Amino acid sequence: MRGVFISFEGGEGCGKSTQIRRLAKRLEGMGRKVVQTREPGGTHLGEAIRHLLKHSPAGYGMCAESEMLLFSAARAELVRKVIRPALAEGAVVLSDRFLDSTTVYQGIVRGLDPRLVASAHRMAVGACVPQMTLLLVLPVAEGRRRVMRRVRPVGGKEDRFEAESDEFHGKVLLGFLQLAKSEPKRFKVVDARRSIADVEAAVWEYVKHVI
Repeated sequence: MRGVFISFEGGEGCGKSTQIRRLAKRLEGMGRKVVQTREPGGTHLGEAIRHLLKHSPAGYGMCAESEMLLFSAARAELVRKVIRPALAEGAVVLSDRFLDSTTVYQGIVRGLDPRLVASAHRMAVGACVPQMTLLLVLPVAEGRRRVMRRVRPVGGKEDRFEAESDEFHGKVLLGFLQLAKSEPKRFKVVDARRSIADVEAAVWEYVKHVI
C-alpha cells in the first residue's frame, strides 16, 4: 500500500480535529495504518513551538516574519521526523493544518510577500505536499460560538489566534476560499455548517478516491 497524505484546513472552530478522529477510525477499521498529527506540533520541538505561538505570553506581539519562521521550523521537524517516515511505511497521514495555513494566516492576512512565504515552504517541506486538502468552511460567527463552547486545556482562555477579531477571521476564511479556487485539484471544499455525521460523510466521499 502506498502512503497517502491528507491535510485539513479551515478557520477556528470548523471541526477539523473531530473529522480527523472520525476519518482515522474509519480507515483503521479498513486495516490501514493511520498517523494523526497537527500543526504546529507533532514533535517535541513542534509542541514547544506551538505553546510559544498560541499560549505563551512571550509570543504576544511577535512580528509576522517571526510567526512565519516559527511555523516553518515546526513544519520542517514534522515533515522529516513524522510525515515522510510514515508515508514511506505506507501509512495514511492526517494533518490538522499544514503549509496552507501559513500561506493564508501569515501571507494573505498578515500581508507577507508571497515569494517569501513560498521560499519558506520550499525549505520546510520540499516536495512533501498533501495529495488532498479538505477545507472545512464555516461562517466566522458560528466558528466563534463553537470555540467558546470548547473545554480548554490551557487556562480556559482563547489562544492568540482564536482571540483575533472577527475581521481577521473573515479574512482568513476568504483567504482559504481564494487558495482553494487557485488549486481545485488538491482542495476539496466541505460545508461545515452541517451535522458532524453529514460532514463526515462528505469528507469520506472525497477521501475514498485517494485511498
